[in-house]
Amino acid sequence: MMSNVSGKPAILNCNEQCYVVTLMLTHGFSARNLLPIEQARLLCSAIVRGDMQNAAIQQNRSEPDTREPALRALQAGVDAAGMMRFLEGIAGHVKLAGTPSERESLAKVEAAMRAVGYRTEVLAHDAFISLPGAARLQVDGLSYPAITHSMARATAAEGVSGGLVDLRDGGEAAFASADLRGRIVLVDGIASPAVARRASRAGVGAVIHVSPHEHLHEMCISTVWGNPSTGTIADLPACPVITVSDAHGAELRERLREAGSLQATVHAEVDTGWRKTPILVADLPSMRGEADEPFVLFSGHHDTWHHGVMDNGSANAAMVEVARLCASRREAWKRGLRICFWSGHSQGRYSGSAWYADEHFAELDRRCVAHVNIDSPGGVGADILANTGVVTELRPLASAAIRAETGETLAGKRKARSADDSFPGLGIPSMFGSLSGRAVTGLKMRNALGWWWHTPEDLIDKIDPAHLARDTRVLLEAVWRLVSEDRLPIDQAAKVDELVAELGPLVDALADDTCAKPLLEAARKLAATIRHLDDGVSAGPRNEAVVRVSRALMPLDYTRGDRFVHDDALPLPAWPVLEPIRRLAALDAADPGRLPARVDAVRARNRILHHLSLAQAAVDRALAPRP
Repeated sequence: MMSNVSGKPAILNCNEQCYVVTLMLTHGFSARNLLPIEQARLLCSAIVRGDMQNAAIQQNRSEPDTREPALRALQAGVDAAGMMRFLEGIAGHVKLAGTPSERESLAKVEAAMRAVGYRTEVLAHDAFISLPGAARLQVDGLSYPAITHSMARATAAEGVSGGLVDLRDGGEAAFASADLRGRIVLVDGIASPAVARRASRAGVGAVIHVSPHEHLHEMCISTVWGNPSTGTIADLPACPVITVSDAHGAELRERLREAGSLQATVHAEVDTGWRKTPILVADLPSMRGEADEPFVLFSGHHDTWHHGVMDNGSANAAMVEVARLCASRREAWKRGLRICFWSGHSQGRYSGSAWYADEHFAELDRRCVAHVNIDSPGGVGADILANTGVVTELRPLASAAIRAETGETLAGKRKARSADDSFPGLGIPSMFGSLSGRAVTGLKMRNALGWWWHTPEDLIDKIDPAHLARDTRVLLEAVWRLVSEDRLPIDQAAKVDELVAELGPLVDALADDTCAKPLLEAARKLAATIRHLDDGVSAGPRNEAVVRVSRALMPLDYTRGDRFVHDDALPLPAWPVLEPIRRLAALDAADPGRLPARVDAVRARNRILHHLSLAQAAVDRALAPRP
């Protein structure tokens, strides 16, 4: 049997009941026990896809539900049908950044937020936006359909021509293997900023990406996070970039193999430039009436590729629903809630959120305690939540929310630099982005969001209402606990422990060198004292210390160390500020590059020590005796 979240039997028709029971019994699972309806769905889904380990987890879940009654009541109120009605209202809009259709859709979102009690404002700002147009490929007399990409260079009417070269994976070694100036290179995989940067630096004439399947995925290929500045505008892609299907890529490779050489001509139209784009900001303070009170930032992008019903219409629906339910119990809030719907995510490389971080830096630094972002929830077949990304200090919060809803154990995946996470330099801890995903297949996809991601096929039939409700309940728990708990559910001790673990091997590798040892000593001291924040320290001083520690440590873990700029939109290692010290540790004592490397390492050490001293001072203030 199945029950709903309130514990009452769910109403299933006879065919549904027979299917569930037969599926469970056929695969050796007991059908005697009463299962929550979502748990039974997850069990059956796991059986269908052959994941017996996860099916067993769902069957055997027996942990008591430790969620507070108020939270459970809110989650029981998640309205899947209402979210789908809202989604239908915006699903007909193609929401390219800065276009009238985007603004029309945003007006509907704004009306929904006002209806549930939020004060709204639409900010219009200058953004560097790139809208792809028509594209095609000609190779020695034959034409191939193609798409081009946001931030790629446009071609003149005659196109860009050159000899075709197959670079396969398009890695650093492939681009370094020959003189590629003026050539047209063929590269496997969905278009990416990393390949665009390599191609630009190599002086290629154009890039042809080969999709992993028949679908062509729209992409923004700039490495510049947010709007370009005088210092980063030269880093924009310098060549045309297009994508063809896997079948056409295979045909091109076979023709190249047979002929030995081919001439290719790439045609691409791209409309790139500065234009006004909107950000919808919806604010609701707590009822405590405190001026300049702390707030939680809850965000997702509103602009889309094509109709973008999953990416990111479903997120907008979930955001409105979480906003509605949280507002219904506003008397319990301990801090405010600010909800931002960004533009410029898809065609501006996060230009909206980056602009907001820059223009509202002082306020965010002073008041924002955490950032919850959501992207593409509720997809068909998106049965897995364990792989979502979360910063270390918010991992217990995310883990509890996911486990309570699905029984899955959070995998501990590091939060990726994506999904409008423009705030790590400010020191604001963040969670999620993509929350649920599909099982990984053999295709080399960029994520687990489904084959329709960033294609015209991202329509309302790709949304599973039950999955959307499930993901919304997880979001609701995270946002609710952040706004309502006296003591912020942020575990800074885990963050410091992670840094201690990173430093240990470096101290060992550098022996008596002073580049790492003082850092380890300072981190260990912080680790020892920060745990006392929960030993009788009242909520106010404790929360202030937690936020100040975030401001000190997040920039060390998620940026190269400058709080006031946005690093490139490329992957960063954990604690990237340690990279100069890591490079020094990897060099032999006799290496001629060791002394210059040590200069970098010493400067990195000083930066990190400064940030650790700020964190330590915040903790010491909170622990100091009070009159």
